[in-house]
Amino acid sequence: MSRLADTPLSVLDLAPIREDGSIADTFRESVALARLTERLGFTRYWLAEHHSIEGIASAATAVLIGHIAGATERIRVGSGGIMLPNHPPLVVAEQFGTLETLYPGRIDLGLGRAPGSDGPTMAAMRRDPYAGVDDFPQRLAELQGYLDDERPGQRVRAVPGQGTRVPLWLLGSSDFSARLAAREGLPFAFAAQFAPAQLFEALKLYRDNFRPSAVLDRPHAMVGLPVIAAENDLQADYLASTARRKFLGMIRGQRTKALPPVAALDWSPREQAQVEQFLGAAVIGGPETVREGLERFLALTGADELMLNTDVYDSEDRLRSYEIVAEMWRS
Repeated sequence: MSRLADTPLSVLDLAPIREDGSIADTFRESVALARLTERLGFTRYWLAEHHSIEGIASAATAVLIGHIAGATERIRVGSGGIMLPNHPPLVVAEQFGTLETLYPGRIDLGLGRAPGSDGPTMAAMRRDPYAGVDDFPQRLAELQGYLDDERPGQRVRAVPGQGTRVPLWLLGSSDFSARLAAREGLPFAFAAQFAPAQLFEALKLYRDNFRPSAVLDRPHAMVGLPVIAAENDLQADYLASTARRKFLGMIRGQRTKALPPVAALDWSPREQAQVEQFLGAAVIGGPETVREGLERFLALTGADELMLNTDVYDSEDRLRSYEIVAEMWRS
């Protein structure tokens, strides 16, 4: 039995808005993907909090999680993640306590501390630019208090939320969340889908420093990575130009909607190297290339779970990519 066959697979949906599409189209396509991956046996379907970004429609993350959960039956639905410094912990507890009450046993709350956007947008949300930089552990503890059983003398309660024990995950692309997740005995998810540079260091820190808790008796590391599967390597590489165009735009200070694939990119060698750094963990290719790439990635990381993000332009190509992965996973 291959390592891939034994590893849970999950989905990260960045709710992309296509150049020739609408936000309503994005939401319909997310529902279609969630229903497909549920049928294919994927474990989780997560959405990420981003703000004021032209090509991403998941700003109201908790609302969209509820929409996806209501359109599916079994797959776990959650955040990858909620940027905790953007919100009062009480409000997050109420939102996710409500979701857990509506969809019991199916909601995950992944937490990050980045703003999920640029500086001016962060200032518009947080007002205090230093919010969450130094007090993230305190915010986490406050949130846990609102989701755990009510304590004697507790004056402020999350209603709904109190006692729901929504599963918490810490997300990160550096060592901060890895250390905190280890200290708190929480599952950890590393964002190699856009920042693979510190992947191995973060995983080692998490595993070496893990303290068993009421939640976990051993570390559980999930890794997000870009995966684009197509009928052959050439087609997959062509489809991947959409993701490359997105990161190229970011490097150039241009935030656009998702752009169609192209046969060749007009970029400098330096820009190409920068884009490939963002996509350093990507597995792109036909069925056998993807199988080998995922097996190799698992062997290198020892990940307990993989969360796949497929950033292609056409919704049908995205659905087909997950179908191909599922075929490799089951065989």
